[in-house]
Amino acid sequence: MKKTTKKVLKIILPLFLGVFLIWYSTKSATPQERQELLSNITSAHPGWILLSMLFGLLSHLSRAYRWKFLLEPLGYKPRFLNSFMAVMVAYLTNFGIPRSGEVLRAVTISSYEKIPFEKAFGTIISERIADFIMLLLVVSLALLLQTEYLLDYFEENNINPFLTIAVLLGLLAIGILILKQIKKSKRGILLKVKNFAKGLLEGMRSILRMKQKGAFLFHTLFIWGMYLSMFSILIFTVPATSSLPFGVIMVAFVVGSFAISATNGGIGVYPIAIGASLMLFGVSKEAGEAFGWITWGTQTLMVIIFGGLSFLFLPILNRQK
Repeated sequence: MKKTTKKVLKIILPLFLGVFLIWYSTKSATPQERQELLSNITSAHPGWILLSMLFGLLSHLSRAYRWKFLLEPLGYKPRFLNSFMAVMVAYLTNFGIPRSGEVLRAVTISSYEKIPFEKAFGTIISERIADFIMLLLVVSLALLLQTEYLLDYFEENNINPFLTIAVLLGLLAIGILILKQIKKSKRGILLKVKNFAKGLLEGMRSILRMKQKGAFLFHTLFIWGMYLSMFSILIFTVPATSSLPFGVIMVAFVVGSFAISATNGGIGVYPIAIGASLMLFGVSKEAGEAFGWITWGTQTLMVIIFGGLSFLFLPILNRQK
């Protein structure tokens, strides 16, 4: 299979999956269920949606500001506006090509701030490591708060979380072995990979070399606090979810965090996954999916607005460079 074909399939297949899930979910519902779903969505109070968008915007502003703590040890001080717009462009790009946003983010900041791509990308990997640790903490908290319900769900769906962890550890071990072989290389393409990897590592090490570790930690906690806030505030848009306890919200948030990467921007998968997770706690399928659609729609609208504006204004604000 040609590389071009593979790239096209990576874009089209997740999108097709998302559209198919939307069609199947709508087709399998009764007219009454579809009406209930639509009624829950259309009756959502815009005030809660705007507040959720504000929380989301604050998280993205904080992420752009936090980035400087990783770039400064490397000798770079990008303009805050360029950092913010690079972040928003990355989020928007993920809707078209899944998981491509971070590469474009590094390309963008490299183009407008003259930062070597591999170093910029290395700092982004460092960010993602910090965010992954935060996600693990959120998952752990969700498990502690709703252990009984989640264990029942894993058992019903034949999911073995320990097997998943074992597979990830195995892949990590294979990755370490490959890195050792690259490190020993002294010529050919492996040498180019080695030199590129050095740039990445230098960017990743910036998390250890930065002077303002406390500020970096604060912004990391703030970003995830805003993530939770923009998600949880929307429970008030659907009557059936307005009284859900914090533990249930945490479980739905975790499910959504994993579902968002399954298709282009989580289209189709995200609302269905949220609805399925809330059904475990007695919320109807229609109400749960309505909450999922409102949450997904709010996040998507914010990214489209600010990501689109960033695409437009980045070359304008940097036209003299």
